Amino acid sequence: MVRTMAGGYQAASKIGAWQEPPREILPKYIQAFCGHMAASFGVNVVEVEPVPQTHALWASNHVSWMDIPVMGSVSPAFFLSKAEVEDMPIFGRLARAAGTLFIKRGSGDADSVAEQMTDFLKKGYSILFYPEGTTTDGTKIKRVHGKLLQAAIDAGAPVQPTVLCYVNAKGELDDKVPYYGGLTMKDSLLQVMDTPKVTAYVLPLEQISTQGKTRAEVTKELEQSMQAGLAVLHHRVLKNPPKVTEKSAKKLTETA
Repeated sequence: MVRTMAGGYQAASKIGAWQEPPREILPKYIQAFCGHMAASFGVNVVEVEPVPQTHALWASNHVSWMDIPVMGSVSPAFFLSKAEVEDMPIFGRLARAAGTLFIKRGSGDADSVAEQMTDFLKKGYSILFYPEGTTTDGTKIKRVHGKLLQAAIDAGAPVQPTVLCYVNAKGELDDKVPYYGGLTMKDSLLQVMDTPKVTAYVLPLEQISTQGKTRAEVTKELEQSMQAGLAVLHHRVLKNPPKVTEKSAKKLTETA
């Protein structure tokens, strides 16, 4: 992990990212850095289907802090972060060099955040966010919050849904990588470090157009897409996937 961080600093210096992040060429450097970072924790990233390198507002389910290097290794999107992260030692400087969009929040001012995201999307840069708003154990999709989807609508950009899951050597959903509940960051880091190799599977879903749609319509479409997509992913990569109802099985077939 230390070698990966050092490599990130060297790459940032090489391309002049400390002065002004060259966002046009940064994605390939971010993908390489994130891939090495995931590997340093013993996590192998696998694209179940090729992940498109298209301009969009990217949305993913959220299981762990590990989602950042995993998704960063396959998508062309820049990260969305709280402004406070920019002032963090070491990580803050590297995040700035990586072209991270730092959001200045008011008191829960989602409209202001969406406006900043809209401007970023209009400039041609993709953003990754987690519409569930919190991490989960990875077994299902929680309710999708659609306020930030307004950014894609206002920018005329599509939404690119993706789903991911972590699988252990037994072919089961891993229970060590998920970061949720009362687990502290320190304990989670140590837990992941002590875990045998895990595979992170990423499945890109069909892109969602925002043209002529309301935020409520896009939100509903995204939630349904991610719910069906995660079920499809589990059935494709788990040794013993969860049983589904006849109705769910029909939806799985249609989605696949």
